[in-house]
Amino acid sequence: MDATRLQKFLSDSARSATRNEIRELLKLISRPDMISLAGGLPAIESFPVPELEEVTQHVLEEYGAAALQYGPTEGDPGLREQLIGLLEKDGNTNVTLDNVLVTTASQQALDLCARVFIAPGDTVLCGLPSYLGALGAFAACGAHLSGVPLDDDGMRADLLEHRLLALRREGIHPKFLYLVPDFQNPAGVTLSVERRHEILSIAREFDLLIVEDNPYRQLRYTGETPPSLGSLDRDGRVITLYSFSKVFCPGLRLGYVLAHPDVIARLVLAKQPVDLCTSSFNQFIAREYIIGGHLWPRLERTRALYARKREVMLAALEEHIDPDWGVRWTEPEGGMFLWMELPKHLNAKDLFQRALEKNVAFVIGNAFYCDGGGTNTLRLNFSYPSEDQLVIAIKRLADALSDLVRDEPAPQSAPADVKGFSEGLVSGSDHALTYLPLSLSLHEIIE
Repeated sequence: MDATRLQKFLSDSARSATRNEIRELLKLISRPDMISLAGGLPAIESFPVPELEEVTQHVLEEYGAAALQYGPTEGDPGLREQLIGLLEKDGNTNVTLDNVLVTTASQQALDLCARVFIAPGDTVLCGLPSYLGALGAFAACGAHLSGVPLDDDGMRADLLEHRLLALRREGIHPKFLYLVPDFQNPAGVTLSVERRHEILSIAREFDLLIVEDNPYRQLRYTGETPPSLGSLDRDGRVITLYSFSKVFCPGLRLGYVLAHPDVIARLVLAKQPVDLCTSSFNQFIAREYIIGGHLWPRLERTRALYARKREVMLAALEEHIDPDWGVRWTEPEGGMFLWMELPKHLNAKDLFQRALEKNVAFVIGNAFYCDGGGTNTLRLNFSYPSEDQLVIAIKRLADALSDLVRDEPAPQSAPADVKGFSEGLVSGSDHALTYLPLSLSLHEIIE
C-alpha cells in the first residue's frame, strides 16, 4: 500500500504527526569521533550491573513463576509497599496503596494523564520551555498548549496567573498545569519554595489540576531539597510522577504515580487497554533491589559522579566561552542538563550546523517551546559523556560559537544586551495558544 492510499485510513493525530527536524539532523551524530551533549541518557557507569545479577538470580529462584506471570494493572503490591516508603522519605504523608500506580516508566504516566484528562481542543498549561516528550503526549490527544515563561526560580507564578485570567476572559478553563519543578528539563532550573506555594494557591483559585513530573528530584548535588508540590497539596489536585530511569536504570522501564485514589482509579482504567500491566519481572527486580538495600548506596555514587561532571562542564564553559559573546547558561543544582542562551540575533540551528562540523552535538532549544520561541537557545547534557569528553566537547562548541559570532555580528542599531539570564528566559512573544504536532521518536535524546 502506498502512502497516498494509506492516508485515508489514518487517524487525525497520525495525519498531523510530522518528522522532527532535530531527529533528522541528529542522524549525523553517529560518527565515531562525534561527542554528543544531546542525549538525556544516564551514564553507563551508573548502572548497577553486579547488584542486578544478584537480585535477578534471587527473583528467579524465589519467585520464578509469579515474577514471570501477568500482574495487577495497579502494580505489584510488594513493590508499591516499597514505593510508599520512598514517597514518605520524600515528605509525603498518609500514603496508601490506593494512592500509588506503577507505570511503564514515567512517559506512560504522561500518556495516561493525557488520555484521561484531555479531549481534542482542551488547553494545557506548560512551561516555556518544557519537556518535549510531555508536549508530544498532550498534543497527540489534541491539546492546545499555552506556555508560561520561566526564570531562574522556575515558572513565573505572576505570569501563570496572568495567563489564566486571559484564558478565563476567553471562556477557556485549562485541564491542568504541567510542571517539572526540580532541575527542569530542559532549562535545569528549580522552582523556588515560595513559588511552589504561590502556584498551589493559584491552582486552588482557578480550580486547576497540576501534573508534577519529578524524574530528576533525587539527583541533587548542591543546595537544599524543597518540598514536592505533591507533599504540599491538601486538595488532591496534584498528580506526581516519579521514574526509576534516572536513579536506577532506564532499561527496566519503571515509573510510578502518586495521586488521589479517584485519579489513580481513572489512570488504571486508561492503562488496562494499553498494556494490561507493567512487566511483573521488572517490578519484582525493583522490589528486591530496594529491599536488599541497594538503591541508596548506588544513588549516592551516581550523585557524586554527576556532580563531578557538572563541575567539569561549568568550568570548561567558564574557560572557553568569551564573556564578550553575550552567552549565558544556567548552573543547575542537580539533574542532567544545563540551558544555554545565545544573543538574540543568533540562531541555535546555525550553531548546530557549525558544531557538527567540529564533531560536537546538542539539542536545539526551539524544540522545547510550544510557541515557536527559543530560537537562540540550546540544551547541553553532562551526565552521559566522560569528563574528558566534556572538556573536549565544550572546547569544540566554543570554537563553533566563535566562528558564528565572528560571521554574524550583532546589528549596529541594537542596544547592548545586558539582561540577566532570568530575564532572557521570559522574553519573547505573547505565548499564544499553540497546537503542536510532534514525533515521539526522540525519547533517547530528550528524556
